[in-house]
Amino acid sequence: MRTTDVVVIGAGQAGLSAAYHLRRRGLEFVILDAEGGPGGAWRHRWDSLTMATVNGIRELPGMPEVDADAAAPANRAVPAYFADFEERFEIPVERPVRVTLVEDDPAAVGAAELPADPAVDPSPTPLLVHSVGPDGARRAPIRTRAVLSATGTWTRPFVPALPGAASFRGRQLHTVEYVRAEDFAGQRVAVVGGGISALGFLQEIAAVGETFWYTRREPVFEEGEFTEEAGRQVIAGVIDQVRQGLPVGSVVSNTGLRWTPALREAERRGILRRRPMFERITEAGVVEADGTVTELDAILWATGFRHELRHLRTLGLRGELGGIALDGTAAEEDPRIHLLGYGPSASTIGANRAGRAAVTALLRTFERESVPA
Repeated sequence: MRTTDVVVIGAGQAGLSAAYHLRRRGLEFVILDAEGGPGGAWRHRWDSLTMATVNGIRELPGMPEVDADAAAPANRAVPAYFADFEERFEIPVERPVRVTLVEDDPAAVGAAELPADPAVDPSPTPLLVHSVGPDGARRAPIRTRAVLSATGTWTRPFVPALPGAASFRGRQLHTVEYVRAEDFAGQRVAVVGGGISALGFLQEIAAVGETFWYTRREPVFEEGEFTEEAGRQVIAGVIDQVRQGLPVGSVVSNTGLRWTPALREAERRGILRRRPMFERITEAGVVEADGTVTELDAILWATGFRHELRHLRTLGLRGELGGIALDGTAAEEDPRIHLLGYGPSASTIGANRAGRAAVTALLRTFERESVPA
């Protein structure tokens, strides 16, 4: 069994940022990543998402900005940038390794029941990180003082449960499975969701087929560009939700929709004619809110994600309100666990800051633990 100061789970923007600062501050760490190569969730973005159309990407610490052609697919340009970072700073990512469970070290829990030396301030119980390799075989657990969980959301797509979904004879897919609009040529496609991804899918698929847009709430579009001040207000709101222990989405999901020339043109063409959410799904389509039936060939669920935190399930981090309250990046219920890419750090800017903040907090914690009472 290996022992280390910190285990970082995930080698996306937040995980790599944390690794950079851990190395600079001299902490021993292991970084585990479930992907087959560098790039995190960017490896799986759809082909039509180019560097010109993707939401802002911030540079990794110690690196220049991403230097890629505007027409380059993001699913190749960003992973190449991450690979360059890992090589340049010699980040020892172990992959593909999927973390299955983080728990208190049973041996240390048993030892903690013995009489303690009153002259020494007891250190927190070590954690064990369990994982499996590419063939699903269990790897030896890693004992650690702290875990930085930077697992993101891509592996937990959310699809609402609706009556009749299993009976639909057409194709159902989520954002994670979308590749290109040409796959829907000549088809009648329902796009479900009120976010930026849904709008992009509508515009692309409408060029080759017929689209129908469904959302639970009436979308609200705002004029003008998204300013830095607006961004600060959004992040402040998410920080407040996290402090209260409320469930939170990503920062991007809270920024709202903004009119662009492309969206104005889509509105003119009738592509943004929104429909209320359908009541149920049939073999051939959906039953609309007004009771009419619309036949469909495919349903594309652009309905977002949930945070991938199932490996922390035994630690009791969630509060009564359903979320995980944080003090900075540390879980209030268990300061050995830091969440990166959760709440206010669920953006490329926030991920960089969270990596640095988590390492700074860990250094203070470790210094306190090493000082005699």
